[in-house]
Amino acid sequence: MNDAADTIVVTNDATARTYQATLNGEVAGTLIYEVEGSRVVLTHTIVEPSDREHGVGSALVREALDDLRREGKTATVMCPFVTDFITHNPEYADLVDHEHPGVPYRK
Repeated sequence: MNDAADTIVVTNDATARTYQATLNGEVAGTLIYEVEGSRVVLTHTIVEPSDREHGVGSALVREALDDLRREGKTATVMCPFVTDFITHNPEYADLVDHEHPGVPYRK
């Protein structure tokens, strides 16, 4: 996970359809998505190799899923990292769209 000195900040750029994570002020990762009505398709999570194992990917996914919950939207998950995140954090499983779940996740 991240050290106390590491600061991850996640922002949503709705125009670019990305969540960006900065780690100590430097871009460390991106989550790419598409919007389909009340459903958001989470397509890719990318973390810089030097920033892996610092919690960047998890911070990106958590922020995106928390936003979906606040906005009353569901997710179609096409990204295996997001699938694994939801598997390990089942409190987010209810956000997966029942008609269009995407990549199968393990309950």
